[in-house]
Amino acid sequence: MASKVDRILARLQEKIKEGDFYEAQQQTRVAASRYIKTENWSAAIDILYNVAQSLLKAGQGGSGGDLCIMMLDVYRQAQLKPDATSKGRLLTCLRLFAPEEPTRKTFITEMMGWSAKFGDFPAGEPEFHHVVGSLYAEEHEPYEAERHLVIGTKDSPEVLCKMEYAWYKEGEAHLAPQFTARAVLPYLLVGNVRAANTCYRIFTSNLSSDNPSLGVQDVSSANSDIRIFPSLPLLNFLGMLLLAVQRGAPEVYKGLLSKYSAHISEAEGWSTVLETIGEMYFGIAKPRQANPLMDMMSGLFGGGAGGGQQGQRRGPQPLNNAPSVGLD
Repeated sequence: MASKVDRILARLQEKIKEGDFYEAQQQTRVAASRYIKTENWSAAIDILYNVAQSLLKAGQGGSGGDLCIMMLDVYRQAQLKPDATSKGRLLTCLRLFAPEEPTRKTFITEMMGWSAKFGDFPAGEPEFHHVVGSLYAEEHEPYEAERHLVIGTKDSPEVLCKMEYAWYKEGEAHLAPQFTARAVLPYLLVGNVRAANTCYRIFTSNLSSDNPSLGVQDVSSANSDIRIFPSLPLLNFLGMLLLAVQRGAPEVYKGLLSKYSAHISEAEGWSTVLETIGEMYFGIAKPRQANPLMDMMSGLFGGGAGGGQQGQRRGPQPLNNAPSVGLD
């Protein structure tokens, strides 16, 4: 059987070398379909995977993407579970897509859907989110990158923070807290306190190194260390918020909200996010709307994280619609 598959692949690869891309795609679909009918999943996958790679390398994103999506359909029919081999094929193909190829987004959606259904993570494989988010970060698509990196792997916080800091440096210096918050607050919302702390530490370290004139003050105690930025009160708020979360101190949290209320009210989107954080970590119930109709409308029309357009670099958008675990 292996030799038969090899012969089929050799014939299809020859079509690609000759530049007959459409015919190679169509013959691949026919050959794979024959094996699918007999439930020879491995042969079907082998053919689709190899030809898809060759088409993508040849710059045929539409044809290669079509075969990648068909391969994921075989994964589902075979009820294949995410493992090193099954994930590796998909990530290899993903990295071959051109950024502007429309079928890439469909492929990403299908990848996440398959891994969510047959894997252990309701939002899809963290490894997938890390790779996808890293690609978007490299392509200067920050909003898309954020959605994925926040539910990625242990390596994702550094990638996210590096992107946010680079984005911050293109704008105004006083917006440092807003860009720090774009990493810190979403990580708190998904329950990843360690990642939130990592992002805060990286961002503030870079900020103090690049801006010695800020007059940073290091405050140490037996249990913690924190940097104080006299000219950036909201950045100080974020640092102390992280300390309050780690200690589970609701009174400290309430005190912070009171002390920084004027600054928080000027930071668009923070109030709603902080209400959720208060409920998650300190058991403080969120204010409820008195109007049941408004509650229903909010549930029906509440949006997800906004997708950004490349080149929109003026400043961070509101944090109301931070990523949610289990949604992609």
